[in-house]
Amino acid sequence: MSRKRIAVVGYGNIGQYAAQAVEASPDFELAGVVRRDAGAPKPRELANIAVVDDIGALGKIDAALLCTPTRSVPEHAKKYLALGINTVDSYDIHTSFLQLRKELMPVALQHNAVAIISAGWDPGSDSVIRALLEACAPKGLTWTNFGPGMSMGHSVAAKAIPGVANALSMTIPLGTGIHRRVVYVQLAAGATLDEVSQKIKADDYFSHDETHVIAVPDIDAVTDIGHGVNLVRKGASGQTGNQRFEFNMQINNPALTSQIMLACARATFKQKPGVYTMPEIPVIDLLHGDKESLLARLV
Repeated sequence: MSRKRIAVVGYGNIGQYAAQAVEASPDFELAGVVRRDAGAPKPRELANIAVVDDIGALGKIDAALLCTPTRSVPEHAKKYLALGINTVDSYDIHTSFLQLRKELMPVALQHNAVAIISAGWDPGSDSVIRALLEACAPKGLTWTNFGPGMSMGHSVAAKAIPGVANALSMTIPLGTGIHRRVVYVQLAAGATLDEVSQKIKADDYFSHDETHVIAVPDIDAVTDIGHGVNLVRKGASGQTGNQRFEFNMQINNPALTSQIMLACARATFKQKPGVYTMPEIPVIDLLHGDKESLLARLV
């Protein structure tokens, strides 16, 4: 079976790991990387990979992994869906992904393409686990506790704040789904911590949580891309209460995000045109291999 040609759009933290994931997969071919600064010297690992600023220069593309900041996902997704290219993104604003789904749906349907949105690990694979646990205990409560670790989406949002030269946002779990944000910032020349702190705390990424902003001389000295989650559901199965389920993981954040995105790219070729979130995708569609063989091994 011929391998699907995948383009990686953006080459930040997620893009770098996405390229590695594509090259490690038996059913995909890395067609190239799309970057705004395509003319800049290539990183060593891209020496033999096409780097362009227009996806049209890569020839036929089956799917694009949108490894761009969350707030630029709608623009990129509409562009590539209109070209008939399937898209996968890791849009991570929980309060607005349904609006993104609504915006992209007519474009995907008109151009016979598939988009899977919010395909990281949360939202994403954790969303699937939450759905499964709710099926196990329909009545009850689920608590998703993140970290402690680096949030890529929050870090990118903090970096975009005027007066911030660089930033790292750490998520600190307080229990029962409540979190504290600790944002380390490297201030730009002339910026004050008070001004930057107010702007960060007003941003939608941070306004819902207790947030502390701390100035440091060098972000690289405090950066760690590890993260994790502790997901707990306590509820009732039928009329039997006190059912408790727990899921834990400690991960390299961008590596896991990119691997899930690639699995969702695989799933795009098995869906009808439209826009999907991960709980809507059959789990087996994420896996490489013959369905019968997969079932024999997994069931």
